[in-house]
Amino acid sequence: MTTEAASPSLADVIAVLERMYDPAWARDWDAVGLVCGDPDAQVRRILLAIDPAPAVVEEALTWRADLLITHHPLLLRGVHGVPITTPKGKVIHQLIRGGCALYTAHTNADAAAPGVSDALARVLGLTDLVPLSADPADPVDKLVTFVPETAVEKVLDALSAAGAGEIGEYARCAWTAVGTGTFVPGSSATPAIGTPGEREVVEERRIEMVLPRKRRSEALAALRTAHPYEEPAIDLYELSTWSGPRGIGRVGTLEQPTSLREFAMLVAEALPSTSQGVRVAGDPTAEVSRVAVCGGAGDSLFAAVRASQADVYVTADLRHHPASEAREAAGDGAPYLVDVAHWASEWPWLNGVSNRLEGALADSGRAVEVLVSARSTDPWVFRVPSPGGMVR
Repeated sequence: MTTEAASPSLADVIAVLERMYDPAWARDWDAVGLVCGDPDAQVRRILLAIDPAPAVVEEALTWRADLLITHHPLLLRGVHGVPITTPKGKVIHQLIRGGCALYTAHTNADAAAPGVSDALARVLGLTDLVPLSADPADPVDKLVTFVPETAVEKVLDALSAAGAGEIGEYARCAWTAVGTGTFVPGSSATPAIGTPGEREVVEERRIEMVLPRKRRSEALAALRTAHPYEEPAIDLYELSTWSGPRGIGRVGTLEQPTSLREFAMLVAEALPSTSQGVRVAGDPTAEVSRVAVCGGAGDSLFAAVRASQADVYVTADLRHHPASEAREAAGDGAPYLVDVAHWASEWPWLNGVSNRLEGALADSGRAVEVLVSARSTDPWVFRVPSPGGMVR
């Protein structure tokens, strides 16, 4: 007899999302997280979309979604109320009446690894990805303690459960060495090993584990609880920071060099169709191999693109003056520019969210149905080509 997997609560889903896209990674001007919804409510259906636009909200409610997850925030700028007479207020009221929560992952999803720009890079066939503008790695400590042989596994388990020893995809990472500890318990001490007033010599194991600094208090508490000594010896070192795998944008390499024209055609085929299509600045016959990308508006990253030595830069919302100045600085050479629709540049991310979210919930014995919205929320609906070309 098979047992049907239980549905997660909204709080369960948020916990998974925030492991994937920690709100602490969001820029300080951003607004991410739960917009409306009851954390205790069950979630059976989740709709994923880029924008919390009215058409998407209608799709979510028609499909009877319990949760709508979007990339762009509904309430990015502060508001003093959400009356139904305002566009954003109407969305909030519709979602609440329909029993559908709204959650946003924006610049925290941009900076994540994998994140929005990873998805854009992958559909373009790029490999060997690195951040275009890297964020510093989260601060890390190294915790060192000395434990009698009989308690080593118990202490390692406790520290691991508190977040210590995680390095990339590996858990419970530790280095140990055998040595000799010596001490004299005081007259009022109650030692686990030894006698008050007498020198004690004990074979001990030195344990070293890395530790996210934000988990320092939990790890120290876990260590003191699991350690058999009344006064365990503990050393804590703050390690230097360095660039981490997270950040805005990505730089990668095409499998084979190609012309700028052929590359632009690849971009057009890989992304959802929009009325804008793909705009290109540069010599159509120029060879390109190294590619920088940024999902969403990316004209603030031109300095990073130049430093990356990319041949071409794919992003959205390129404005006249920044784009002109970037091309003037490059002369006749790289980096060339490929400008796509904002919505289209971010849409590939949704499929990755769907797969990772479903997988993580399934691993915990929870089942949800996830749907990626194919509804375009690009505001431009048609384009009229110029009747004749301008003389350049």
